[in-house]
Amino acid sequence: MAENAIEIRNLCKTYAGTASQPPKQALKGVNLAIRKGAIFGLLGPNGAGKSTLINILAGLVIKTSGRVCIWGFDQDVNPRQSRAAIGVMPQELNMDPFFSPRASLEVQAGLYGVPKRERRTDEILEMVGLTEQANAYARHLSGGMRRRLLLAKALVHDPHVLVLDEPTAGVDIELRQMLWDNVRRMNREHGTTIILTTHYLEEAEEMCDEIAIINHGEVVVQDETRALVGRMDAKTLVIQPEAPAASAPDLPPGVSMERREDGALAFHYRRTETPAEDILSALSAAGIRIRDVATEEPDLEDVFLALTTGR
Repeated sequence: MAENAIEIRNLCKTYAGTASQPPKQALKGVNLAIRKGAIFGLLGPNGAGKSTLINILAGLVIKTSGRVCIWGFDQDVNPRQSRAAIGVMPQELNMDPFFSPRASLEVQAGLYGVPKRERRTDEILEMVGLTEQANAYARHLSGGMRRRLLLAKALVHDPHVLVLDEPTAGVDIELRQMLWDNVRRMNREHGTTIILTTHYLEEAEEMCDEIAIINHGEVVVQDETRALVGRMDAKTLVIQPEAPAASAPDLPPGVSMERREDGALAFHYRRTETPAEDILSALSAAGIRIRDVATEEPDLEDVFLALTTGR
């Protein structure tokens, strides 16, 4: 436990049903261990159970069964300590429109019992780029500024674990860069453990040391990013031939061809096994002249299918 910031064992959550809806099991025996100081990615499609898991960690949803420990504190034994160890930047823009950023941070710090002499309100506002807007009403802030405020509120009690729930959904490039710069700095300088939920595979690949994929309330896979990306090497080479190909070329082992409705030829292969040059050489040997060429990378759905069904 000493090495883990988060440890989850056999976590289950079932939402009660209604007269018209049966009970829904959102989490089905989830097991996760997230080491201290990691930047951890939690991926999965909508409805997979990510939000339920995050809300249980934040103390906003009561689990049905299982064990959750945050920074060594069991939620059932030490609920206040476990909650104080974690800060959550939610996906929803929930804030009081009549509070200024400075007032919001002061109230949030008070809720966590941070003494006035220990509060870092101005420092946090500067970190997230809200110094000039510190005394403006939150209702006057842009969407990007509101997201900055959500991050600031999550940091007022200096948590050991910071959860970022879809932090870059619909944000501009400047905010995205600011967010990642701050995340990397907190992780590097303070050892803050970061948990990132996102639909963007490339974002998780760039930021995270380790990734878990959850679907239908179950963890499909958890592995170091480098090892996981090694399994995500499916790629597609799309060729627009000058003229329709009369017959399929003699392709290297492990490469399959798909004829698309627009006349394009799509070659599916694994980049760790077959160089794209070998496919192009096979086309040249077959006398197929190329008008245009492009590549397609797998998205999250493709990765999930590859890991769960081998497709």
